[in-house]
Amino acid sequence: MQNPYEVLGVREGASLEEIKAAYRELVKKYHPDKHQDNPLQDLAEEKLQEINEAYEYLMKNHGKAGGYGGRAGSSSGYGGYQSQEFAEVRRMIDRGDIIGAEAALSRSRNRNAEWYFLYGMLMLRKGWYDEAISNVQRAISMDPGNMEYRNAMNSIMATGAGYRTQAFGRGYTTNDELCRLLQCYCCADALCDCI
Repeated sequence: MQNPYEVLGVREGASLEEIKAAYRELVKKYHPDKHQDNPLQDLAEEKLQEINEAYEYLMKNHGKAGGYGGRAGSSSGYGGYQSQEFAEVRRMIDRGDIIGAEAALSRSRNRNAEWYFLYGMLMLRKGWYDEAISNVQRAISMDPGNMEYRNAMNSIMATGAGYRTQAFGRGYTTNDELCRLLQCYCCADALCDCI
């Protein structure tokens, strides 16, 4: 994602009034009603979502020390890259180069929020949902204002909920009768010599 000031087309340090005016103009330009039955409708919706996220970020953080990318206690900006190193890791993950991305992250000494987020995304690509959730949660706790991290977490949780719904009733839950029977057997075996 880009710098939120660039997304809205205003200079860094712009006043609230300038930000609001730019936001209103862009919403008019990319509003879904304006692009209905248009081949560019999906693109306009994506752009509008990006605009809304940038606006939300700037409204929340307006006047805070450091501005974009330099918030106190934050090592990465609004979806921005801390370094070229992390930009390359993102490209590797997007290309599916899991081994290369994992090697690059393990070489990195910079274990900031961006690192944990990328490691979580890597674990997600590997199918290790618990590790993915744990790392993305850590990234969020280190940089709570980052909407990219929050959106990723929401997406992971929604995917996990779908998996749990599909798996229920197919022997993957602890409510399974065979599982309970085995638990009772193991308990009885541990407690008495009758088995």
